[in-house]
Amino acid sequence: MATKLVIFDLDGTLLNTITDLAVATNLALSQLGFLTHDEEAYKIFVGNGIDVLFERALPEGEKSADNVKRVRDIFLPYYNEHNRDATAPYPGIIELLQKLKAAGVKIAVASNKYHEGALATVRGYFSEIMFDVIFGHREGYQPKPDPAVVFDILDICGIEDKNEVLYVGDTVVDMQTAKNAQIPAVAVTWGFRSENELKACNPAYLIHKPEELFEIVMK
Repeated sequence: MATKLVIFDLDGTLLNTITDLAVATNLALSQLGFLTHDEEAYKIFVGNGIDVLFERALPEGEKSADNVKRVRDIFLPYYNEHNRDATAPYPGIIELLQKLKAAGVKIAVASNKYHEGALATVRGYFSEIMFDVIFGHREGYQPKPDPAVVFDILDICGIEDKNEVLYVGDTVVDMQTAKNAQIPAVAVTWGFRSENELKACNPAYLIHKPEELFEIVMK
């Protein structure tokens, strides 16, 4: 059955955001007197939303809700101004999205990035591409791997048959989200997690280049 909708994760799947996330979090940690981390560490910290990112970045014994809020209060104003300093789409992503839209396939984003940040980021980098739905982590919703965001996208896009949908992501959280939503998962190896970690999740597909996804969709 033809694929009618592709749901994408954002950070690590469509966009390489790790440098800007690391810089903004390190700035907040430094201002609060905590040790900072190298960029590689942030590839492990991200994936479950910014509050979990901050909790992971804080030292042992300092991972309180109050400290998470203090980091957040410094991070957000800075990141909102600097989230395009180093961030860029992965090679081939814009071409992939254009080809999917030209083929009549609906495209959506389901991200654990805070909702306003997800909207601004997608619209900033993909201003000429019309996504059918863009959802970040919204107040009152559980973050991924809770499948609620996926179900909302299906409703908005009018998709009832989950076999007509692919979920594309780069982390274990994404693979769990797809499993919880009972949608075939496509794991991408260009993001923030290792190929072995993704293989262990048994995705329906594992790809190394964006053009491979178009081939799968067009089968």
